[in-house]
Amino acid sequence: MADALLAVSNVETYYGPIMAIRGISFSVPRGAIVTILGANGAGKTTVLKTVSGVMDPQKGTVVFDGREIQGLDPDRIARLGLSHVPEGREIFPFLTVAENLRMGAYTRRDADAVAGDLDMVFGYFPVLKARSGQVAGSLSGGEQQMLAISRALMARPKMMLLDEPSLGLAPKLVNEIFEIIVRINRERGVTVLLVEQNANMALTIAHYGYVLEVGRIVMEDTCVRLLEKEDIKEFYLGIKETGVRGTRRWKKKKTWR
Repeated sequence: MADALLAVSNVETYYGPIMAIRGISFSVPRGAIVTILGANGAGKTTVLKTVSGVMDPQKGTVVFDGREIQGLDPDRIARLGLSHVPEGREIFPFLTVAENLRMGAYTRRDADAVAGDLDMVFGYFPVLKARSGQVAGSLSGGEQQMLAISRALMARPKMMLLDEPSLGLAPKLVNEIFEIIVRINRERGVTVLLVEQNANMALTIAHYGYVLEVGRIVMEDTCVRLLEKEDIKEFYLGIKETGVRGTRRWKKKKTWR
C-alpha cells in the first residue's frame, strides 16, 4: 500500500521452539484503520507484540515511519510514536486514573501540551474526568478500557495498536469504545492497527483487513469486500448462506483510499 506508516516483511516470531508467526508480510497506510482477524491462537497478539517490541522476531523486518524498529526496546519504539494498548488493558491498578494518564506521557517534556491532552482525553471519555482521583483498579471493565486507550493517547502517538478492546464488555460499551476509536482516527489522524474478536464491528470501522490462520496471512482485502466473502460470513460472522432467500445484505461503506 502507498505511504505505509508500518510495513512488516517476512517476519517470523517464536515462543521458545514454537513458531507463532510464519513469515508474514503486511502494511498499514498512514491515517488508516487496519484490522487483523483470526481465531484464538492464530498469532494476532504475537503480531502486535512483535511490532511494539515486546517480542523480537527471529527473521524479517518491521519498518515504522521509514525506520527499522525490530529489536529495539519497547520504550524506544514508544518514543518514535507507536502506542500499544494490550489485551487485558494492563493499567496500573494501584495508581489513580490521573496518575495512569500521566504515565502515558512519561516520555514527554511539554508540560503545557500534556495538560491540554488531558482535557482532550477527558473530552473523549468524560467519565474518566469524574474518576480522575479514583484508584484505577476500582474502575469497571469498560472504564478501564477507556483508561488504557486514553493512556496511550497521552503519548501523542502516530499509531495505536489495539488488542481486543471489546473483550468482556457489554454491547453498549463496545459501541461507545469503537465510536471513539473512529473519532480518534478521524480527528487526531492516529493510524490504528486493530486486533478484535468482534469481527463484524472490526470490519465495519476498518478500511482494510487481514485474516491470520496458524501464524500465516491467508486472506486480505478491503473490509467492504471481506464482508461479502462467504468464508468470512460463515466463520467470523456466523452467517451461513443457504441460497438467495435469507441472504443478509450488508450496507456498503466508503472504502479508504
